[in-house]
Amino acid sequence: MFNKILIANRGEIACRVIKTARRMGLQTVAVYSEADRDALHVAMADEAVLIGPPPSAQSYLDIDKILQVCQATGAEAVHPGYGFLSENATFAERLAEAGIAFIGPNVQAIRCMGDKITSKKLAREAGVNTIPGHPDIIEDADTAVAIAQEIGYPVMLKASAGGGGKGMRVAHNDDECRDGFLRATNEAKASFGDGRVFLEKFIEEPRHIEIQVLADKHGQAIHLGERECSLQRRHQKVIEEAPSPFLDDATRTAMGDQAVALARAVDYESAGTVEFIVDRQRNFYFLEMNTRLQVEHPVTEFVTGLDLVELMIKIAAGESLPIAQGDVKRDGWAIEARVYAEDPFRGFLPSVGRLVRYLPPPESAGVRVDTGVYEGGEVSIHYDPMIAKLITHGATRGQAITRMREALNESYIRGVSHNISFLAALIEHPRFREGRISTNMIAEEYPHGFHPADMIHDDPALLIVVAASIHRQYMDRAAGISGQLPGYERIVSDRWVIVMNGERQMVEMQLADGGQDITYEEKRYQVRSDWQFGQPLFRGTVNGTDVCIQVERRNMYYRLFHWGAQVDIMVLTDRAAELLACMPDKAPVDTSQFLLSPMPGMLTQLIVGEGHEVRAGQDLAVVEAMKMENVLRSERDGTVEKVMAAVGDTLAVDQPIMKFA
Repeated sequence: MFNKILIANRGEIACRVIKTARRMGLQTVAVYSEADRDALHVAMADEAVLIGPPPSAQSYLDIDKILQVCQATGAEAVHPGYGFLSENATFAERLAEAGIAFIGPNVQAIRCMGDKITSKKLAREAGVNTIPGHPDIIEDADTAVAIAQEIGYPVMLKASAGGGGKGMRVAHNDDECRDGFLRATNEAKASFGDGRVFLEKFIEEPRHIEIQVLADKHGQAIHLGERECSLQRRHQKVIEEAPSPFLDDATRTAMGDQAVALARAVDYESAGTVEFIVDRQRNFYFLEMNTRLQVEHPVTEFVTGLDLVELMIKIAAGESLPIAQGDVKRDGWAIEARVYAEDPFRGFLPSVGRLVRYLPPPESAGVRVDTGVYEGGEVSIHYDPMIAKLITHGATRGQAITRMREALNESYIRGVSHNISFLAALIEHPRFREGRISTNMIAEEYPHGFHPADMIHDDPALLIVVAASIHRQYMDRAAGISGQLPGYERIVSDRWVIVMNGERQMVEMQLADGGQDITYEEKRYQVRSDWQFGQPLFRGTVNGTDVCIQVERRNMYYRLFHWGAQVDIMVLTDRAAELLACMPDKAPVDTSQFLLSPMPGMLTQLIVGEGHEVRAGQDLAVVEAMKMENVLRSERDGTVEKVMAAVGDTLAVDQPIMKFA
């Protein structure tokens, strides 16, 4: 076994690997860019070495620098995590030449499976089902259109070296095919340094289901069952689970057998994932093989009781698999939700900045949190905006869902926008509850984007009585101030007006042991809690049922967040409510004359200039953020009066790019 390993990655996966290495008694070395100088993985590792400036190409993707750190620190092995160099055959080759173990598969397996075209050919030879398509690299947009017309729309354009949803576009007609080829090529070059693109038939109403495989250096190969990864947005997985609620035992067995056959065909070693696309009749087709640890590996760990990182390290050290296929048992159900710094109400645009408050849910036997950030840390524009992965486990799928709902309630994040409201909506959606999901579900259920109206709380009375209870505690404290003039002491009323969503409701309350008894709409609510002033989470019971509600006091109102819904509630006296009704409403600022940057990023292209007439839907500019190209289009006809930014500028959210006459 190794004594010291280097983690050639950052963020939550680097922290995840460090935890297992520490438990195994191994020393760890972290590498970091200048942007990650104060990152969590740097603090957790036994040693940490600066390897370059923020751009990945000059730090986390710089093979020479990482090799130098290995030699300088005496690291005997490297775990690449996922992303960056994790599926880079040249990196694995260079490590081998230097006598350093790669905690992953052999070079040949990485090379074969890392190229989607080669991998499909090998899959067919191994007897694995594959999708109809064009197996060769496409040279230009015209060729892509010709092939698409021959296969029949819809088609999927994919970067050969792609992954993580980058370099992928679905096209339903010739125009979309031309544009998709350009965007996929550009994104592939920016993300992987490889702009090759191929094309295949797009399966409608598909499910994305993958098989976890394990193989050692002694010819043993097994699978650990499947993960359902169908809930995706723009090809990025959002919620994953194990097992799949869709598969029957016969399909599950067939998929597992084919995944193992492919692993054996390439002499695979280490942990890997064979991804399949499954249609409504449970026909399944090979999609790709990821020769690395997957982001969603914790759900497999929960249901099998195995530590995949530990097994990867042991396999790399030459040990045999400690289990055979017959030893793999499935225990219960696990669900993972990816918490990102993004704004679901603004088209899921990435959010960057400082985590002013960050309180993840407490971990337990049924709740796990994998994170790479901490309160006070920064979410950088340079890297993936993941804050954490929440993973819950239960004896049944229903119990795992309930625990996930509670974990989302307890995830308190301030300073950056986040997608918890969206995750809560998906967890509660009838289609998810029933297991009727596909990779198209999010686009079908939210065709015009995700909006605050999609998060109407199904029990507003719960929020009202909690806000009233908190307000009463504040008023009782204020009434207890010393030095009040005798005979004019402040008296706290038992009757209050609740203002929420522009509507006014009346509540009455009485103090009770451990809380208040509150009457709202002729129903009595027993609110009990040991909540203290300033605590961001209100934990207690309402009529005997446990609740956890996020709460902030903001001047005259309380902001509550629960089950993904956010509401602002004012608790007022009768007279204050009367005066509030007389206050004028402030009209929002009119920004319709401007094209604003919807996200922080770099302006990479200006398609129109001053004096140009534009039509609704016309492309105006391209902003690159998190290595993704975002095309900004005109919302109406008009004329460009002034261009207010230049190509190469780093833009802030809502920064004007151009003004229309």
